[in-house]
Order: sequence, then structure tokens, then C-alpha cells
Amino acid sequence: MKPSRSRLPTSVRRARGAFVAVFAAAFVVFSIALVTCGPTGGDPPATGAAGCGGCVHPPRKATWWYQLQGRPSPRRARVMDVDGFDTARGFVSRLHAARGYAVCYVDVGTWERWRRDSGRFPQSVLGRGNGWPGERWLDIRQLEVLGPIMRSRMRMCRAKGFDAVEPDNVDGFANETGFPLSALAQRSYNRWIARTAHRLGLAVALKNDLDQAPSLLPHFDFAIVEQCFEFHECAKARPFVRARKAVFDVEYELPLSRFCSRARLLDINALRARESLSGEAQPCG
Repeated sequence: MKPSRSRLPTSVRRARGAFVAVFAAAFVVFSIALVTCGPTGGDPPATGAAGCGGCVHPPRKATWWYQLQGRPSPRRARVMDVDGFDTARGFVSRLHAARGYAVCYVDVGTWERWRRDSGRFPQSVLGRGNGWPGERWLDIRQLEVLGPIMRSRMRMCRAKGFDAVEPDNVDGFANETGFPLSALAQRSYNRWIARTAHRLGLAVALKNDLDQAPSLLPHFDFAIVEQCFEFHECAKARPFVRARKAVFDVEYELPLSRFCSRARLLDINALRARESLSGEAQPCG
């Protein structure tokens, strides 16, 4: 099962990886002017709009539930984000019968030792540990290796009937991964992930990488953030709100009274959950 995932604020993550962050920042102005289809990985160049006209997008305002361990109930909330590997197709069907929206959690930025496809990752793409037992950062520049694996994971989500995918750990460039990842490389990889999800008919969430939200906004359908109220980073989600795209936030430490009213004012769908994401949560009403 997925270990608990708590998140450091942007300032702390950058302090831990100072060189990477400074190097990444140097690419911001340069990359805005670039027109790129992202890394190569066997797919033809994307055509038409960056979005997915045939995808089912999440409601902009809805209660949501975030659970990566234990057996979820399909009646917890309107939008439910659950583990793609551990959740059966039957759950997704029951959620749809209850008029719910199903989000498929998959990790695209770190290797997880317990996953059934963990043997497909060669040592050459495995970097430093990310602070959680059994996880190591991936070299996202090696798309010829990672592409087929991530495409298979998203196909699994589609086969189970999910509406959308939540690709996690898409901000390796701001962390000490063991690889010289740039902001440009991260954006290219994230855009490839979004494009692949769309080609499979899945909506896709931008997870936490809010520093790059302005440039990634056209490619992602909604945003999922962690602890943006605790770390005072919710303003970075405004590009999604202004574009009338849903934003979902989970808080692990703050009581509901500290963020629910602000979340409603900012058009952010928020809840409080345990860091284990094991099913004990309180959505804002």
C-alpha cells in the first residue's frame, strides 16, 4: 500500500536542493518562448488543442475524498481519488452509479518497490530515495524507458473505468533526485504525461507543481495540491481557478476551522485527512 505522503513547502524543498532550484529558475524565461512536443518516446507529435475534448472533467465545486490505503466507500464524496493499482473496476462502477467521479492515483516520478511492475525499471533510472521507504526518484529524462511503463499504468486506469488520472511526484526538479533535472525537462515530461492521458480519454490533474502552473495550465484539466493553506501557497493555484478548472486541496495538520471558509472563498475544494490517507477524512461542507 502507499505510504503516507506529507509535503514540504516550496521554500524548504528549494533549500534542500538549492543548486537544482537555481538552475531550474534560469530556464523559466527561456522556456516560455519554446514550442516543444516534449521528450520523444514513440508517440507522434500532439495535434490540435492541448486539452481533451472527449474527457469527462471533474465538477469545479464538489466534495472530494482522498484515500490511498484501505477499502474506500463509493458514497464518501462526489469526487474520489483512490489508488489505481489497488482499486478494482467494481468500485469505479459503483461510484459512477452513485453519480461520482473517479480519479486514478499513479506515481510517475518515483519508483515504488511494492508495485507489481517495479521490475520493469532498470537501475539506470533510479535515483535517490525521496524520504519514504521503498521509493526512489526517477530520471524523467529517460522517456524511452519510462514512457511505456507510464503508458501501461494509465491504460490500467482506463481499463478500470476511471475518469481521470492523478500523476504524482511531478516536481522532481525541485528536489534532490540524484539527477540534474531542469525545470524545462520537468515541464516536458509533465506535458508528455498529460498528452498521453488525454489520448487515452482520461482527464489529468497537475499534482503540486504549482511553480510551473502558468505554463502547464493549458495541458492539465484540474489541480490537486497538498497543504496549500498550511504553507500559504494557495495563490499559486489561481491560474486554474481563473480558467474555471477545479482545484482540490488536502490538509493534514490544520483543523477545518482554519481553512474551510477560505477554501470556499477561493473556489478550492478542500478536506482534512490523516497523512496515511487511510480513509479518515473530513471534507469541507
